[in-house]
Amino acid sequence: MSDTVIKVENLSKAYQIGQIGTGTVSRDIERFVRTKVLGKEDPFLKIGETNDRSKKGTSNIVWSLRDINFGINQGDAVGIIGKNGAGKSTLLKLLSRVTSPTTGEISVKGRIASLLEVGTGFHPELTGRENIYLNGAILGMRKKEITRKLDEIIDFSGVERYIDTPVKRYSSGMYVRLAFAVAAHLESEILIVDEVLAVGDAEFQKKCLGKMGDISKGEGRTILFVSHNMAAIQNFCTKGIFLKNGEIDSTGGIAKVVDRYLQSEKLLYSTSYKNLKTTAKPIRLKSFDLINDLSTGAPMNFEVCIDSQVARTTEFAIGFRSIDSSAVMQLYSGHVGEFFDLKEGLNVIQGSLGSLPLSSGNYVLNFWLGSGGIEYDFHSAAMTVLVHEGAIRENGPISTRNGYPVILDTKWIQK
Repeated sequence: MSDTVIKVENLSKAYQIGQIGTGTVSRDIERFVRTKVLGKEDPFLKIGETNDRSKKGTSNIVWSLRDINFGINQGDAVGIIGKNGAGKSTLLKLLSRVTSPTTGEISVKGRIASLLEVGTGFHPELTGRENIYLNGAILGMRKKEITRKLDEIIDFSGVERYIDTPVKRYSSGMYVRLAFAVAAHLESEILIVDEVLAVGDAEFQKKCLGKMGDISKGEGRTILFVSHNMAAIQNFCTKGIFLKNGEIDSTGGIAKVVDRYLQSEKLLYSTSYKNLKTTAKPIRLKSFDLINDLSTGAPMNFEVCIDSQVARTTEFAIGFRSIDSSAVMQLYSGHVGEFFDLKEGLNVIQGSLGSLPLSSGNYVLNFWLGSGGIEYDFHSAAMTVLVHEGAIRENGPISTRNGYPVILDTKWIQK
């Protein structure tokens, strides 16, 4: 007997941009007769284009997924990675039967529990407790089976105080906590989890990843996990699927697939940045070096080298962005009253942060030099760093600048 629990063959999903339909009633009728009555190929899908949102297209038919083929065995923990718009969430929706494929077939053995986005599968007017029973019934479980798991679900979710409150009054974090607890504890053979866990706090994310590890390794259940957090993907998953513009770029062992993704998107980890660009700027960043590996809650120590042709005062900022370009954090000398008097030639600045308040994962760093609103030098997406898992500590004082939270307990020393 085969151990394959999910088999996907020639799977494609097309979406129409703009108006729905082909534009005329006669063409809509022609399309219906050819596809539904005669069982032939849809002629209007022949002009469809790959889902590359960075380029202007000529067709209003877009292939969110195109000719996807793979198999997943029982007990596999599979990470699905790729940029926003690559087709990851569409694939999970097809596997969960939320939507139907345009072409191709999906074979699934066992019940699927899905956590795709905040609100999926919950009725807003029902209480948390009632939604637990509703989700269990959808999975085909008997009431006594759900009752047996009820206390465990409520305890894991951490929302016991509000369990008899309608979920429409829950915050997004509470919603996700309860939804994950339900999906993870009810007796399904396959668990599908989208990036929705990013809504929760770092402590709950760690708790969820631990639970998924127990489910996969201890209970032999199959898990599909979509995330932009490469550290979490590599720590938890054993196999990977890299989607690019709606097509499979690579599959296999998770380390190989993540490396392929990082190389493809030019996101290789680094601990230093050397500015090799020739420029006429009188003040320029020459290099940035991390002195130690980065871990959640641990110190961050770094060194900055600035090449200056003039004697001038400057400030320095480090911007942290997530892989999908969301602003995460900034270290900015000017916010703590540190201004550096540059001399002509090479200037060295050392900085330290007592406790790094970032969850494990990949982050892209930007560097800025300037003073009084004047920009001397700026480097966007200069390097990608990896933050390892560590103990979560209380954050220091925080301010804001240009959409970034600014950590204020950074110390700066000019050498």
